[in-house]
Amino acid sequence: MTEIAEAIENQQTSSLQSLLDSQRQAYLANPAPSREERINDLKALARMIRDHQDELVEAVSADYGNRSHHETLFAEIFPALDSIKDTMKRLKKWMKPQRRHTDFTAFPTSSTKVIPQPLGVVGVIVPWNFPINLSFGPLINIFAAGNRAMVKMSENSRHLTALLQRISGDYFPADKLVFLEETGGVGIEFSTLKFDHLIFTGSGATGRKVMAAAAANLTPVTLELGGKSPAIVGPDYSTDTAVERVLFWKLFNAGQICTTVDYLLLPEDKVDAFVEKAKQVFKKRYPDIQHPDYTSVIDERSFQRIWQTLDDATAKGAKAIDLTDGQGSRDDPLKKFPAHLLINVDEEMDVMKREIFGPLLPIKTYKNREEVASYINGGDRPLAIYPFTNDKGLRDYYIDHVMSGGVSVNNAVLHVGQHDIPFGGVGESGMGHYHGYEGFLTFSKLRPVFYQGPLDPLKLLMPPYGNVAKKMMQVMLRLTK
Repeated sequence: MTEIAEAIENQQTSSLQSLLDSQRQAYLANPAPSREERINDLKALARMIRDHQDELVEAVSADYGNRSHHETLFAEIFPALDSIKDTMKRLKKWMKPQRRHTDFTAFPTSSTKVIPQPLGVVGVIVPWNFPINLSFGPLINIFAAGNRAMVKMSENSRHLTALLQRISGDYFPADKLVFLEETGGVGIEFSTLKFDHLIFTGSGATGRKVMAAAAANLTPVTLELGGKSPAIVGPDYSTDTAVERVLFWKLFNAGQICTTVDYLLLPEDKVDAFVEKAKQVFKKRYPDIQHPDYTSVIDERSFQRIWQTLDDATAKGAKAIDLTDGQGSRDDPLKKFPAHLLINVDEEMDVMKREIFGPLLPIKTYKNREEVASYINGGDRPLAIYPFTNDKGLRDYYIDHVMSGGVSVNNAVLHVGQHDIPFGGVGESGMGHYHGYEGFLTFSKLRPVFYQGPLDPLKLLMPPYGNVAKKMMQVMLRLTK
C-alpha cells in the first residue's frame, strides 16, 4: 500500500469512526425514545420520499442508464411508503412490554416482563439493484425500534447517493441518519466498525467478508443474500398463466432481483407450449427493448458477464431462444440485454452454477415431484421457491420438503412485499429477518426484567444450609413432578 493510499484509508476510517461516535453519544443521551419520537422519525422518512419522489426516480434511472420509472415506483417508492404507514399503525402494540409467566412456587408475588429496547446504532450496507427499497426498508424497522443509522450505499448508485446526501440533512441530523458514498474501500472499513447491529444485502461472497469483519467486534449481523430461486410448474397448472407471471418477474428490473425466478422446472410435455406463449407475451409487453419500459443492466461488467454466461451455455449444448428476435447488441450503450430462454441446460454450464442476475431463463424438465425436491435440495438453500399448482397436496409437499428463505405460491417474489410476514434467507441465502414485527425485533433488544416481590422464599435457602433449606429444596423438587 502506498503512503497516499494509506493516508486516504486512515482518513476514511477516522471519519467513519467519528460519525459512529457522534451517533452513539446521541443514543446514550436518549436511549429510549418515545413512540411519538419514533413516529416523527417515520413521518420524516415518508416526507423525504414524497418531497423528492421524482428526483429519486430519476437518480436511480441515471445510475442504471435506463431504469423503468414504473418499476421504481412499484418496487421501491410504493413499498417504502406503504410500509411506513403500516408500521406506524402497529408500533404501539410492538413497543408494549410483554408480561411473562413467573413460577409462583419459587417466586411468589414476583413478576417478569420482556421490554423491547433500542440497540443503539445500526449499520446498513445497501446494494444497487433496489437502492431505495433496500435502504429505506431497513430504516423503517431501525427507526421503529428507536435506533440510529449509518447507511453505506453502492458504488453503482452514485446519482442516488449524492441526492440522499444532499437532502437527508433537511429531515434528520447526522447523529440520527447519515448516507455514505462508496469511494473505494469504504465498504471494508464500514464493516469493521463496532455497530450494535449490521445488516447487509448483496452477494454471498461479499456477505462472507462482511460477516468475518463484523465477527471481530461480535457485531450481530443480518445477511440478505441471493442464490438460485426456482419456479416449479406443476402438471395441473395453466401454462399460459405460468408464462405470464414467471416472465413478468424474470424481466422486471432486467432480472436483477435477488428473489426473482432464477430458473424454471417444467414437466417435459409443457416445454413447447411454454416457449410459444413466452414469445407471444414478450412481443406484446416489450415490442422494442430500447423503450424506457425495458430496464438496462446496471453496468458494462455485468452486461458482458451475462453475454458470457449465454455464450458458455450455447457452447456447451444449450438451445438459446431469443425472445427479442435479434434486437440485442453486445455494444449497446444503454446495456439492454435481450431476454433469452435456455433449453437443455445442465450443471456444467455457468448459468446453472451461479445466480444469473439477468434476463436469462434456463428451463429444466422433470418427471415427478421427488426428482424436483432432490434436485433443489442438492444445491444451496435458495432465498425462495415458487410452486405453481392448484393441487394442495403438491403445494404442501414442496413447502415441507424443500427448505428456502420464503415461498410465494402461484406467483413469484410477492411474499417479499407483505408487511406482516418476515423476509430473510436460510443457509447460503442469508440469515436473520426484517420487515414487519420481525424487523422490529431484529433491531431491538428483548430485555428480560425480573421484579422481586414482597415475599422472598430464597431467604430460607441461604447458607448455612441446615434442615430448613434441605426440606425446602425437597418440597420444590417434588413440585416439579
